[in-house]
Amino acid sequence: MGDAVSAPSAPGSQASASLPAGDVPQTKPLGLWADSWRRLKRNKVAIIGLVIISIFLVIGAAEVVATDVVHVNLAPYNPNAVNYKLTPHGLGSPPSLAHPFGTDYLGRDIFSRTLVATRISLLIGIIAVAIALTIGLALGPVSGYYGGAIDSVIMRLADIFFAYPYILFVLLIMTVLGPGFRNVFIAIGILSWATYARLVRGTVLSIKTMEYIEAARAQGASDLRIIFRHVLPNSMAPVYVAIAMGIGGAIVTEAALSFLGIGIQPPNASWGSMISDYLSYFFAGRWWMELFPSVALVLTVFGFISFGNGLRDATDPKLKE
Repeated sequence: MGDAVSAPSAPGSQASASLPAGDVPQTKPLGLWADSWRRLKRNKVAIIGLVIISIFLVIGAAEVVATDVVHVNLAPYNPNAVNYKLTPHGLGSPPSLAHPFGTDYLGRDIFSRTLVATRISLLIGIIAVAIALTIGLALGPVSGYYGGAIDSVIMRLADIFFAYPYILFVLLIMTVLGPGFRNVFIAIGILSWATYARLVRGTVLSIKTMEYIEAARAQGASDLRIIFRHVLPNSMAPVYVAIAMGIGGAIVTEAALSFLGIGIQPPNASWGSMISDYLSYFFAGRWWMELFPSVALVLTVFGFISFGNGLRDATDPKLKE
């Protein structure tokens, strides 16, 4: 009798046959940030915040490049140009095709002023947080790693900054330094370092006793190398969340200072100063003057805070499935 014809094997059967019974193929585990991004994508509010941040960052960056590199105005009109023809009876003109956000009581285009104010607010928020982060990342790891008297001195200094009301402290610094763009982010940055220092210190306290730190110390690595090469990079996850929240807080603080008249000075545009200048006209029925800078401020701060909250939830190991 002839040999029996064997049936063709099903696709993948050879690979399946090579695996022991009961075993399943192992997939490569996700890294920290890949897993955090996977979880962050499920948070719709955080993604909306990220989109808002991206839009305003693009606007702010384009304004910086257009003004400081190309030396042209990205805004359709000069934000400080006065045109009394566009402000009948000194009450401004409502939104139109030529001026989508309307004009103010001096005939200045509100859309152009809001666009320029985006650049100023984002620059102040980012630079202020960068200053605070630099000081915090210099003092926090040292405090947590060495402990003892060094830790006590740095943390008691941080307690002083926490104990004094923040906005009053900023007002005091601004009174000493004087109003202006540079002094605003210096004051906010100097007074915000304690948050980052304490946050990093708490993480360093739990990391410095781990085995890989002991191994680096046994190999003769210096303290500075251990702190900034091994300890600090593994302590940054909560700091990224604080950065997003801190930028939103710095923008609000700048708006408050400009609203009080000690922040960005005229004729430069700032969301806070625009809200302050146009407040009386809002009650006169000129709603567009107050609406658009207020919406820009609220949207930007909402974007940073919602993204920061989502990032915190995504990087918190206690919330993992």
